[in-house]
Amino acid sequence: MTSANTASDLNEITPRSAEGTKGKILIVDDEANARNALAELLDDAGYTVSTAADGRTALVQMEQADPDVVLTDLKMPGMDGLTLIEKGRPMSPHVTFIVMTAFATIDTAVKAIKLGAESYLTKPLELEAVMAIVDRALDRTRLSREAAQLRQRVDDRFQFGNIIGEHPSMQRLMKNIAQVAGSRATVLIHGETGTGKELIAAAIHQNSKRKDKPFIRLNCASLSETLLESELFGHERGSFTGAVARREGRFKQADGGTLFLDEVSEIPPSVQIKLLRFLQEREFERVGGNETIKVDVRVVAATNRNLKQRVDEGRFREDLYYRLKVVQLDVPPLRVRRSDIPLLAHAFLRKYAEENERVVKGLSDDALQHLMIYPWPGNVRELENAIERAVVMCEADLIRKDDLPTSAHGDMKNGSVMALIPGITMSELERIAILRTLDAVDGSTARAAEILGISQRKIQYRVKEWGYQMATID
Repeated sequence: MTSANTASDLNEITPRSAEGTKGKILIVDDEANARNALAELLDDAGYTVSTAADGRTALVQMEQADPDVVLTDLKMPGMDGLTLIEKGRPMSPHVTFIVMTAFATIDTAVKAIKLGAESYLTKPLELEAVMAIVDRALDRTRLSREAAQLRQRVDDRFQFGNIIGEHPSMQRLMKNIAQVAGSRATVLIHGETGTGKELIAAAIHQNSKRKDKPFIRLNCASLSETLLESELFGHERGSFTGAVARREGRFKQADGGTLFLDEVSEIPPSVQIKLLRFLQEREFERVGGNETIKVDVRVVAATNRNLKQRVDEGRFREDLYYRLKVVQLDVPPLRVRRSDIPLLAHAFLRKYAEENERVVKGLSDDALQHLMIYPWPGNVRELENAIERAVVMCEADLIRKDDLPTSAHGDMKNGSVMALIPGITMSELERIAILRTLDAVDGSTARAAEILGISQRKIQYRVKEWGYQMATID
Protein backbone atom coordinates (compact mmCIF):
# COMPACT_ATOMS: atom_id res chain seq x y z
CA MET A 1 0.00 0.00 0.00
CA THR A 2 1.43 3.40 -1.00
CA SER A 3 1.15 6.71 0.77
CA ALA A 4 2.29 10.27 0.52
CA ASN A 5 3.06 10.48 4.24
CA THR A 6 6.19 12.15 5.47
CA ALA A 7 8.79 10.39 7.55
CA SER A 8 7.44 11.98 10.72
CA ASP A 9 3.93 10.82 9.83
CA LEU A 10 5.13 7.27 9.54
CA ASN A 11 6.42 7.31 13.10
CA GLU A 12 3.54 9.11 14.82
CA ILE A 13 1.82 7.78 17.87
CA THR A 14 -1.17 9.96 18.51
CA PRO A 15 -3.16 9.54 21.75
CA ARG A 16 -6.71 10.59 20.94
CA SER A 17 -8.17 10.35 24.40
CA ALA A 18 -6.49 10.59 27.77
CA GLU A 19 -9.00 8.45 29.59
CA GLY A 20 -11.47 6.44 27.57
CA THR A 21 -14.42 4.66 29.07
CA LYS A 22 -14.69 1.63 26.84
CA GLY A 23 -11.17 0.42 26.20
CA LYS A 24 -7.83 1.21 24.58
CA ILE A 25 -7.55 0.91 20.80
CA LEU A 26 -4.39 1.09 18.70
CA ILE A 27 -4.89 1.81 14.99
CA VAL A 28 -2.02 0.86 12.68
CA ASP A 29 -2.23 2.10 9.09
CA ASP A 30 0.27 3.81 6.80
CA GLU A 31 -2.48 5.89 5.16
CA ALA A 32 -2.79 9.00 7.33
CA ASN A 33 -6.30 9.95 6.17
CA ALA A 34 -7.74 6.48 6.81
CA ARG A 35 -5.90 6.21 10.11
CA ASN A 36 -7.05 9.58 11.41
CA ALA A 37 -10.64 9.17 10.23
CA LEU A 38 -10.98 5.85 12.04
CA ALA A 39 -9.29 7.25 15.15
CA GLU A 40 -11.71 10.18 15.26
CA LEU A 41 -14.65 7.85 14.86
CA LEU A 42 -13.59 5.59 17.73
CA ASP A 43 -12.58 8.53 19.90
CA ASP A 44 -16.06 10.02 19.52
CA ALA A 45 -17.52 6.65 20.51
CA GLY A 46 -15.73 6.82 23.86
CA TYR A 47 -12.60 4.75 23.31
CA THR A 48 -9.03 5.67 24.20
CA VAL A 49 -7.32 5.79 20.81
CA SER A 50 -3.67 5.77 19.75
CA THR A 51 -2.29 5.49 16.23
CA ALA A 52 0.84 4.23 14.55
CA ALA A 53 1.90 4.47 10.89
CA ASP A 54 3.83 1.18 10.68
CA GLY A 55 4.37 -2.15 12.41
CA ARG A 56 7.62 -1.27 14.21
CA THR A 57 6.12 1.85 15.76
CA ALA A 58 3.05 -0.19 16.72
CA LEU A 59 5.22 -2.67 18.66
CA VAL A 60 6.66 0.20 20.68
CA GLN A 61 3.17 1.53 21.33
CA MET A 62 1.94 -1.90 22.39
CA GLU A 63 4.75 -2.17 24.92
CA GLN A 64 4.14 1.33 26.30
CA ALA A 65 0.36 1.69 26.20
CA ASP A 66 -0.80 -1.94 26.55
CA PRO A 67 -3.86 -1.59 24.26
CA ASP A 68 -6.86 -3.89 24.45
CA VAL A 69 -7.42 -4.08 20.68
CA VAL A 70 -5.12 -3.51 17.72
CA LEU A 71 -6.70 -2.60 14.36
CA THR A 72 -3.97 -3.12 11.79
CA ASP A 73 -3.67 -2.74 8.05
CA LEU A 74 -2.03 -5.64 6.22
CA LYS A 75 0.15 -3.98 3.58
CA MET A 76 2.52 -1.44 5.14
CA PRO A 77 6.14 -0.49 4.47
CA GLY A 78 8.81 -1.90 6.77
CA MET A 79 6.73 -4.33 8.82
CA ASP A 80 3.38 -5.50 7.50
CA GLY A 81 0.33 -6.40 9.52
CA LEU A 82 0.93 -10.17 9.57
CA THR A 83 4.45 -9.69 10.92
CA LEU A 84 3.06 -7.28 13.54
CA ILE A 85 0.62 -9.95 14.74
CA GLU A 86 3.33 -12.61 14.76
CA LYS A 87 5.71 -10.45 16.84
CA GLY A 88 3.07 -8.71 18.93
CA ARG A 89 1.12 -11.78 20.04
CA PRO A 90 3.88 -13.24 22.30
CA MET A 91 4.63 -9.79 23.70
CA SER A 92 0.98 -8.98 24.52
CA PRO A 93 -0.90 -12.30 24.68
CA HIS A 94 -4.18 -10.70 25.79
CA VAL A 95 -4.40 -8.13 22.98
CA THR A 96 -7.03 -8.84 20.35
CA PHE A 97 -5.96 -8.16 16.74
CA ILE A 98 -8.31 -7.08 13.96
CA VAL A 99 -6.99 -7.00 10.40
CA MET A 100 -8.01 -4.32 7.85
CA THR A 101 -7.17 -4.44 4.15
CA ALA A 102 -8.39 -3.38 0.74
CA PHE A 103 -6.76 -6.47 -0.80
CA ALA A 104 -8.62 -9.32 0.81
CA THR A 105 -7.73 -12.86 -0.20
CA ILE A 106 -8.57 -16.20 1.35
CA ASP A 107 -4.90 -17.01 1.88
CA THR A 108 -4.14 -13.83 3.80
CA ALA A 109 -7.33 -14.15 5.86
CA VAL A 110 -6.47 -17.72 6.86
CA LYS A 111 -2.92 -16.77 7.71
CA ALA A 112 -4.07 -13.82 9.82
CA ILE A 113 -6.49 -15.99 11.78
CA LYS A 114 -3.83 -18.66 12.33
CA LEU A 115 -1.48 -16.02 13.69
CA GLY A 116 -4.12 -14.97 16.20
CA ALA A 117 -6.25 -12.30 14.54
CA GLU A 118 -9.80 -12.11 15.84
CA SER A 119 -11.50 -10.71 12.76
CA TYR A 120 -10.88 -9.58 9.21
CA LEU A 121 -12.32 -6.29 7.87
CA THR A 122 -12.38 -5.32 4.20
CA LYS A 123 -11.89 -1.69 3.18
CA PRO A 124 -13.76 0.57 2.75
CA LEU A 125 -14.87 0.03 6.34
CA GLU A 126 -18.52 0.04 7.39
CA LEU A 127 -19.19 1.94 10.60
CA GLU A 128 -21.61 -0.58 12.11
CA ALA A 129 -19.34 -3.52 11.31
CA VAL A 130 -16.33 -1.79 12.87
CA MET A 131 -18.21 -0.97 16.10
CA ALA A 132 -19.61 -4.47 16.45
CA ILE A 133 -16.27 -6.15 15.89
CA VAL A 134 -14.39 -3.76 18.20
CA ASP A 135 -16.92 -4.30 21.01
CA ARG A 136 -16.68 -8.07 20.60
CA ALA A 137 -12.89 -7.87 20.58
CA LEU A 138 -12.89 -5.80 23.78
CA ASP A 139 -15.08 -8.41 25.49
CA ARG A 140 -12.65 -11.11 24.46
CA THR A 141 -9.65 -9.14 25.70
CA ARG A 142 -11.36 -8.47 29.02
CA LEU A 143 -12.17 -12.15 29.50
CA SER A 144 -8.62 -13.14 28.59
CA ARG A 145 -7.15 -10.67 31.08
CA GLU A 146 -9.57 -11.75 33.81
CA ALA A 147 -8.77 -15.40 33.24
CA ALA A 148 -5.04 -14.66 33.41
CA GLN A 149 -5.50 -12.69 36.61
CA LEU A 150 -7.46 -15.55 38.13
CA ARG A 151 -4.78 -18.04 37.12
CA GLN A 152 -2.12 -15.80 38.65
CA ARG A 153 -4.11 -15.46 41.85
CA VAL A 154 -4.42 -19.23 42.02
CA ASP A 155 -0.75 -19.85 41.21
CA ASP A 156 0.65 -17.16 43.50
CA ARG A 157 -1.46 -17.27 46.61
CA PHE A 158 -4.65 -19.22 46.70
CA GLN A 159 -3.51 -22.76 46.09
CA PHE A 160 -2.20 -25.46 48.40
CA GLY A 161 -1.40 -28.57 46.37
CA ASN A 162 -4.55 -29.06 44.33
CA ILE A 163 -6.71 -27.16 46.84
CA ILE A 164 -7.89 -23.78 45.56
CA GLY A 165 -9.59 -21.01 47.48
CA GLU A 166 -9.30 -17.37 48.48
CA HIS A 167 -12.30 -17.26 50.82
CA PRO A 168 -11.22 -16.65 54.44
CA SER A 169 -12.53 -20.07 55.46
CA MET A 170 -10.31 -21.74 52.86
CA GLN A 171 -7.30 -19.64 53.76
CA ARG A 172 -7.70 -20.74 57.39
CA LEU A 173 -8.05 -24.34 56.26
CA MET A 174 -4.87 -24.18 54.17
CA LYS A 175 -3.00 -22.69 57.12
CA ASN A 176 -4.24 -25.49 59.35
CA ILE A 177 -3.25 -28.11 56.76
CA ALA A 178 0.27 -26.70 56.65
CA GLN A 179 0.48 -26.75 60.44
CA VAL A 180 -0.80 -30.28 60.91
CA ALA A 181 1.12 -31.77 57.97
CA GLY A 182 4.43 -31.64 59.83
CA SER A 183 3.08 -33.45 62.87
CA ARG A 184 2.36 -37.13 63.53
CA ALA A 185 -1.18 -36.45 64.74
CA THR A 186 -4.19 -38.40 63.47
CA VAL A 187 -6.47 -36.10 61.49
CA LEU A 188 -10.25 -36.19 60.99
CA ILE A 189 -11.51 -34.29 57.94
CA HIS A 190 -15.18 -33.34 58.05
CA GLY A 191 -17.09 -31.99 55.07
CA GLU A 192 -19.99 -32.61 52.73
CA THR A 193 -19.76 -34.90 49.74
CA GLY A 194 -17.67 -33.38 46.98
CA THR A 195 -15.83 -30.77 49.07
CA GLY A 196 -12.39 -32.27 48.38
CA LYS A 197 -11.62 -34.25 51.53
CA GLU A 198 -9.32 -36.65 49.70
CA LEU A 199 -7.39 -33.72 48.21
CA ILE A 200 -6.84 -32.40 51.72
CA ALA A 201 -5.64 -35.80 52.92
CA ALA A 202 -3.23 -35.97 49.98
CA ALA A 203 -2.00 -32.43 50.73
CA ILE A 204 -1.30 -33.42 54.34
CA HIS A 205 0.72 -36.40 53.12
CA GLN A 206 2.63 -34.47 50.43
CA ASN A 207 3.66 -31.78 52.90
CA SER A 208 4.77 -34.22 55.58
CA LYS A 209 8.01 -36.10 56.19
CA ARG A 210 6.20 -39.16 54.84
CA LYS A 211 5.79 -37.73 51.32
CA ASP A 212 8.24 -40.23 49.80
CA LYS A 213 6.35 -43.15 51.32
CA PRO A 214 2.98 -44.63 50.21
CA PHE A 215 -0.30 -42.76 50.35
CA ILE A 216 -2.96 -45.49 50.51
CA ARG A 217 -6.69 -44.85 50.12
CA LEU A 218 -9.67 -46.92 51.28
CA ASN A 219 -13.39 -46.14 51.09
CA CYS A 220 -14.84 -47.78 54.19
CA ALA A 221 -18.43 -47.66 52.92
CA SER A 222 -17.78 -49.69 49.78
CA LEU A 223 -17.00 -53.03 51.46
CA SER A 224 -18.80 -55.57 53.61
CA GLU A 225 -17.68 -56.08 57.21
CA THR A 226 -15.53 -59.12 56.40
CA LEU A 227 -13.94 -57.59 53.33
CA LEU A 228 -13.27 -54.30 55.09
CA GLU A 229 -11.44 -56.05 57.92
CA SER A 230 -9.40 -58.01 55.41
CA GLU A 231 -8.63 -54.91 53.33
CA LEU A 232 -7.41 -53.06 56.40
CA PHE A 233 -5.42 -55.72 58.20
CA GLY A 234 -4.86 -58.45 55.62
CA HIS A 235 -5.72 -62.15 56.05
CA GLU A 236 -4.15 -65.57 56.31
CA ARG A 237 -4.79 -68.33 53.82
CA GLY A 238 -8.01 -70.19 54.63
CA SER A 239 -9.25 -67.60 57.11
CA PHE A 240 -12.54 -67.34 55.24
CA THR A 241 -14.16 -68.63 52.05
CA GLY A 242 -12.16 -67.37 49.10
CA ALA A 243 -8.98 -66.68 51.09
CA VAL A 244 -6.77 -68.89 48.95
CA ALA A 245 -3.54 -67.12 49.89
CA ARG A 246 -2.11 -64.79 52.47
CA ARG A 247 -2.79 -61.13 51.67
CA GLU A 248 -1.25 -57.98 53.10
CA GLY A 249 -3.75 -55.31 54.12
CA ARG A 250 -3.74 -51.56 53.61
CA PHE A 251 -1.97 -50.89 56.91
CA LYS A 252 0.96 -53.02 55.81
CA GLN A 253 0.98 -51.41 52.37
CA ALA A 254 1.05 -47.95 53.95
CA ASP A 255 3.99 -48.70 56.27
CA GLY A 256 6.04 -45.53 56.66
CA GLY A 257 3.37 -43.47 54.92
CA THR A 258 -0.25 -42.42 55.29
CA LEU A 259 -3.51 -44.38 55.24
CA PHE A 260 -6.57 -42.36 54.22
CA LEU A 261 -9.85 -43.82 55.48
CA ASP A 262 -12.76 -42.21 53.64
CA GLU A 263 -16.31 -42.46 55.02
CA VAL A 264 -14.91 -43.70 58.32
CA SER A 265 -18.36 -43.28 59.91
CA GLU A 266 -19.50 -46.43 58.06
CA ILE A 267 -17.02 -48.79 59.74
CA PRO A 268 -18.95 -51.56 61.54
CA PRO A 269 -18.49 -52.01 65.33
CA SER A 270 -16.29 -55.12 65.14
CA VAL A 271 -13.81 -53.36 62.85
CA GLN A 272 -13.98 -50.18 64.97
CA ILE A 273 -12.49 -52.18 67.85
CA LYS A 274 -9.51 -53.35 65.78
CA LEU A 275 -8.96 -49.84 64.38
CA LEU A 276 -8.99 -48.40 67.90
CA ARG A 277 -6.40 -50.93 69.00
CA PHE A 278 -4.13 -49.97 66.12
CA LEU A 279 -4.41 -46.27 66.93
CA GLN A 280 -3.54 -47.04 70.56
CA GLU A 281 -0.85 -49.69 70.14
CA ARG A 282 0.27 -49.29 66.48
CA GLU A 283 -0.10 -53.03 65.99
CA PHE A 284 -2.61 -55.55 64.60
CA GLU A 285 -3.07 -59.16 63.46
CA ARG A 286 -4.19 -60.40 60.08
CA VAL A 287 -7.66 -61.94 59.86
CA GLY A 288 -7.26 -65.59 60.85
CA GLY A 289 -3.72 -65.06 62.13
CA ASN A 290 -2.02 -64.61 65.50
CA GLU A 291 1.19 -62.87 64.45
CA THR A 292 1.36 -59.35 65.87
CA ILE A 293 2.45 -56.87 63.20
CA LYS A 294 3.81 -53.41 63.97
CA VAL A 295 3.83 -50.67 61.34
CA ASP A 296 4.48 -46.94 61.23
CA VAL A 297 1.35 -45.51 59.61
CA ARG A 298 -0.31 -42.15 59.98
CA VAL A 299 -4.10 -42.31 59.77
CA VAL A 300 -6.11 -39.54 58.14
CA ALA A 301 -9.86 -40.16 58.22
CA ALA A 302 -12.76 -38.37 56.55
CA THR A 303 -16.51 -38.28 56.92
CA ASN A 304 -19.52 -36.35 55.69
CA ARG A 305 -21.45 -37.40 58.79
CA ASN A 306 -21.69 -35.85 62.22
CA LEU A 307 -19.61 -38.38 64.14
CA LYS A 308 -20.49 -36.90 67.53
CA GLN A 309 -24.15 -37.42 66.69
CA ARG A 310 -23.40 -41.04 65.79
CA VAL A 311 -21.58 -41.48 69.09
CA ASP A 312 -24.60 -40.12 70.97
CA GLU A 313 -26.81 -42.57 69.08
CA GLY A 314 -24.55 -45.51 69.99
CA ARG A 315 -23.52 -46.11 66.37
CA PHE A 316 -19.86 -45.15 66.73
CA ARG A 317 -17.41 -45.79 69.56
CA GLU A 318 -16.68 -42.70 71.62
CA ASP A 319 -13.08 -43.73 72.35
CA LEU A 320 -12.42 -44.26 68.64
CA TYR A 321 -14.03 -40.92 67.85
CA TYR A 322 -11.59 -39.06 70.09
CA ARG A 323 -8.65 -41.08 68.80
CA LEU A 324 -9.51 -40.09 65.24
CA LYS A 325 -10.15 -36.39 65.90
CA VAL A 326 -6.85 -35.47 67.53
CA VAL A 327 -7.00 -32.70 64.93
CA GLN A 328 -10.26 -32.00 63.09
CA LEU A 329 -10.33 -30.05 59.84
CA ASP A 330 -13.71 -28.74 58.69
CA VAL A 331 -14.11 -28.19 54.96
CA PRO A 332 -16.65 -25.48 54.06
CA PRO A 333 -19.23 -26.29 51.38
CA LEU A 334 -18.99 -24.39 48.11
CA ARG A 335 -22.24 -22.47 48.73
CA VAL A 336 -20.69 -20.60 51.70
CA ARG A 337 -17.56 -19.65 49.75
CA ARG A 338 -19.07 -18.51 46.47
CA SER A 339 -16.20 -16.06 45.89
CA ASP A 340 -14.05 -19.10 45.08
CA ILE A 341 -16.27 -20.22 42.20
CA PRO A 342 -14.52 -18.09 39.51
CA LEU A 343 -11.10 -19.30 40.69
CA LEU A 344 -12.19 -22.92 40.63
CA ALA A 345 -14.09 -22.64 37.35
CA HIS A 346 -11.15 -21.13 35.48
CA ALA A 347 -8.73 -23.67 36.99
CA PHE A 348 -10.96 -26.54 35.83
CA LEU A 349 -11.45 -24.86 32.45
CA ARG A 350 -7.70 -24.67 31.89
CA LYS A 351 -7.22 -28.26 33.02
CA TYR A 352 -9.87 -29.80 30.79
CA ALA A 353 -9.15 -27.57 27.81
CA GLU A 354 -5.58 -28.86 27.87
CA GLU A 355 -6.63 -32.48 28.42
CA ASN A 356 -9.14 -32.39 25.58
CA GLU A 357 -7.04 -30.17 23.29
CA ARG A 358 -9.81 -27.60 23.08
CA VAL A 359 -9.37 -23.85 22.60
CA VAL A 360 -11.64 -22.49 25.31
CA LYS A 361 -10.55 -19.11 26.61
CA GLY A 362 -13.05 -18.38 29.34
CA LEU A 363 -16.61 -18.08 30.59
CA SER A 364 -19.21 -15.63 29.35
CA ASP A 365 -20.85 -13.29 31.82
CA ASP A 366 -24.14 -15.19 31.75
CA ALA A 367 -22.37 -18.52 32.37
CA LEU A 368 -20.41 -17.14 35.31
CA GLN A 369 -23.54 -15.54 36.74
CA HIS A 370 -25.33 -18.87 36.75
CA LEU A 371 -22.36 -20.60 38.31
CA MET A 372 -22.48 -18.06 41.11
CA ILE A 373 -26.24 -18.46 41.67
CA TYR A 374 -26.50 -22.24 41.63
CA PRO A 375 -26.28 -23.78 45.17
CA TRP A 376 -23.91 -26.67 44.21
CA PRO A 377 -25.24 -29.49 46.38
CA GLY A 378 -22.45 -31.67 45.00
CA ASN A 379 -19.91 -28.97 45.91
CA VAL A 380 -16.54 -28.69 44.11
CA ARG A 381 -16.87 -32.11 42.49
CA GLU A 382 -20.15 -31.08 40.85
CA LEU A 383 -18.62 -27.80 39.66
CA GLU A 384 -15.64 -29.64 38.18
CA ASN A 385 -17.91 -32.07 36.34
CA ALA A 386 -20.01 -29.18 35.01
CA ILE A 387 -16.96 -27.36 33.66
CA GLU A 388 -15.50 -30.52 32.11
CA ARG A 389 -18.78 -31.17 30.28
CA ALA A 390 -18.99 -27.56 29.14
CA VAL A 391 -15.43 -27.62 27.77
CA VAL A 392 -16.16 -30.77 25.79
CA MET A 393 -19.57 -29.69 24.51
CA CYS A 394 -19.17 -25.96 23.81
CA GLU A 395 -18.99 -25.00 20.14
CA ALA A 396 -17.18 -21.69 20.58
CA ASP A 397 -14.11 -20.54 22.46
CA LEU A 398 -16.23 -19.24 25.33
CA ILE A 399 -18.40 -21.30 27.66
CA ARG A 400 -21.90 -19.87 27.70
CA LYS A 401 -24.91 -20.52 29.91
CA ASP A 402 -26.40 -23.06 27.50
CA ASP A 403 -23.17 -25.11 27.58
CA LEU A 404 -23.66 -25.82 31.29
CA PRO A 405 -25.61 -28.83 32.57
CA THR A 406 -29.32 -28.06 32.90
CA SER A 407 -29.15 -28.62 36.66
CA ALA A 408 -26.92 -25.55 36.96
CA HIS A 409 -29.25 -23.23 35.02
CA GLY A 410 -30.98 -21.75 37.98
CA ASP A 411 -31.86 -22.01 41.64
CA MET A 412 -34.93 -22.37 43.79
CA LYS A 413 -35.11 -18.64 44.45
CA ASN A 414 -36.24 -18.24 40.89
CA GLY A 415 -38.63 -21.16 41.00
CA SER A 416 -36.56 -23.70 39.17
CA VAL A 417 -37.08 -27.39 39.82
CA MET A 418 -34.24 -29.48 41.19
CA ALA A 419 -32.92 -31.81 38.54
CA LEU A 420 -32.90 -35.49 39.41
CA ILE A 421 -29.63 -37.33 38.98
CA PRO A 422 -29.81 -40.94 37.73
CA GLY A 423 -28.66 -43.33 40.46
CA ILE A 424 -28.92 -40.85 43.31
CA THR A 425 -29.92 -42.40 46.65
CA MET A 426 -33.02 -41.29 48.56
CA SER A 427 -30.91 -40.12 51.50
CA GLU A 428 -28.76 -37.98 49.23
CA LEU A 429 -31.86 -36.66 47.49
CA GLU A 430 -33.27 -35.67 50.87
CA ARG A 431 -30.02 -33.92 51.79
CA ILE A 432 -29.94 -31.99 48.53
CA ALA A 433 -33.58 -30.95 48.84
CA ILE A 434 -33.23 -29.74 52.43
CA LEU A 435 -29.93 -27.91 52.00
CA ARG A 436 -30.95 -26.33 48.70
CA THR A 437 -34.22 -25.13 50.21
CA LEU A 438 -32.41 -23.72 53.25
CA ASP A 439 -30.09 -21.89 50.91
CA ALA A 440 -33.06 -20.46 49.01
CA VAL A 441 -34.79 -19.16 52.17
CA ASP A 442 -31.66 -17.72 53.79
CA GLY A 443 -31.39 -20.49 56.36
CA SER A 444 -34.89 -20.32 57.87
CA THR A 445 -35.77 -23.83 59.03
CA ALA A 446 -39.40 -22.76 59.55
CA ARG A 447 -39.79 -21.55 55.97
CA ALA A 448 -37.95 -24.57 54.60
CA ALA A 449 -40.24 -26.90 56.55
CA GLU A 450 -43.29 -25.16 55.11
CA ILE A 451 -41.98 -25.44 51.54
CA LEU A 452 -40.96 -29.10 51.85
CA GLY A 453 -44.02 -30.21 53.81
CA ILE A 454 -42.04 -31.73 56.68
CA SER A 455 -41.54 -30.75 60.31
CA GLN A 456 -39.07 -28.09 61.33
CA ARG A 457 -37.75 -30.52 63.93
CA LYS A 458 -36.89 -33.06 61.24
CA ILE A 459 -34.94 -30.45 59.28
CA GLN A 460 -33.04 -29.43 62.41
CA TYR A 461 -32.28 -33.08 63.20
CA ARG A 462 -31.03 -33.80 59.69
CA VAL A 463 -28.92 -30.66 59.55
CA LYS A 464 -27.31 -31.56 62.86
CA GLU A 465 -26.66 -35.11 61.66
CA TRP A 466 -24.92 -33.82 58.54
CA GLY A 467 -22.71 -31.54 60.61
CA TYR A 468 -24.07 -28.33 59.16
CA GLN A 469 -23.40 -25.29 61.35
CA MET A 470 -26.76 -24.33 62.86
CA ALA A 471 -25.52 -20.84 63.51
CA THR A 472 -25.53 -20.20 59.78
CA ILE A 473 -29.17 -21.08 59.33
CA ASP A 474 -30.71 -19.83 62.59
